[in-house]
Amino acid sequence: MAVFTALERGDLESLLLHYDLGTLEHFEGISSGIENTNYFVWVTRAGVSEPPKKIVLTLFERLSAVQLPFYLALMRHLASHGVPCPAPFLTRQGALFSQAKGKPSAFVECLPGSDVVAPRPVHCALVGDALARAHLAGRDFPLEQPNLRGLAWWKEVVPAIVPHISGPMATLLQEELAAQSAFAESALYRGLPRGPVHADLFRDNVLFYQDPKTGGPMLGGLIDFYFAGTDTWLFDLAVVVNDWTVEPTDPATGAGASARFSAARDQALLAAYAQHHRFSEPERAAWPWMLRAAAFRFWVSRLFDWYLPRPAQMLTPKDPTHFERILRARIDQRDAVARLP
Repeated sequence: MAVFTALERGDLESLLLHYDLGTLEHFEGISSGIENTNYFVWVTRAGVSEPPKKIVLTLFERLSAVQLPFYLALMRHLASHGVPCPAPFLTRQGALFSQAKGKPSAFVECLPGSDVVAPRPVHCALVGDALARAHLAGRDFPLEQPNLRGLAWWKEVVPAIVPHISGPMATLLQEELAAQSAFAESALYRGLPRGPVHADLFRDNVLFYQDPKTGGPMLGGLIDFYFAGTDTWLFDLAVVVNDWTVEPTDPATGAGASARFSAARDQALLAAYAQHHRFSEPERAAWPWMLRAAAFRFWVSRLFDWYLPRPAQMLTPKDPTHFERILRARIDQRDAVARLP
């Protein structure tokens, strides 16, 4: 969600002519993230005495017009099944996306709430519940597309990363790639439930707001589906668990400290998920491997973005060592990892 492609007011006004969304009031770039260009856009309708409506515009920097229908149709599909996620607005001609500055672009709903930096078990339970419902709702989604940041991509980019990193890091990177490649060929892996998955449901991709009656958190929605793909449900769940349950690194112990995880948040998240999907014995056996795979995926992508970055007007690269610590912890604790309920 960085700004790679700068837009002027006239660009947005021209783009809005293709939609029945109203007239541009104002807009601002969204600086977080590293993949697509995103803007908050406020529009008003003539003769309507309401505050400007806030929506989100995404310009897709890497995804092609051929790939986009999977993501946008998935969001509309899930929203129609009661999963809280931003449904894309159709153009006047009924298309899922249009063009801005030569890039495929789409307007989507702006959901209520904000992300939570330090989630509690109650937040994790809400996320686990929503993720399970999204997986079940996706069973009748007709489109398929590989996880573009899955094993095939790891095999492609790891050789490009290795020359930039130190010996022990390079060894871990290559050894884990070999281990994950072997696991992906196993009958255990091939038998896992799969379908369309979010694949990037970090804390900053879930919105919460306060219940006006109880004061407790309510789920505003799941956002940023642009890493979605067809993969195992367990991999998607492992991505969530690795991010939502990891404890902050203690500054006193330094950057090399081993990652630690919250048992309370882990249990709340997995128990809520299990209310909708009962885990099988093969899933239980595969769980430690999936926690490693999820950590490896984001270590690889952060290394790639750190050492082989793209230019952007607003770009905040993320620390690769965070997921190196998580991966090492998942490998070291593979026999004592929290079990699926």
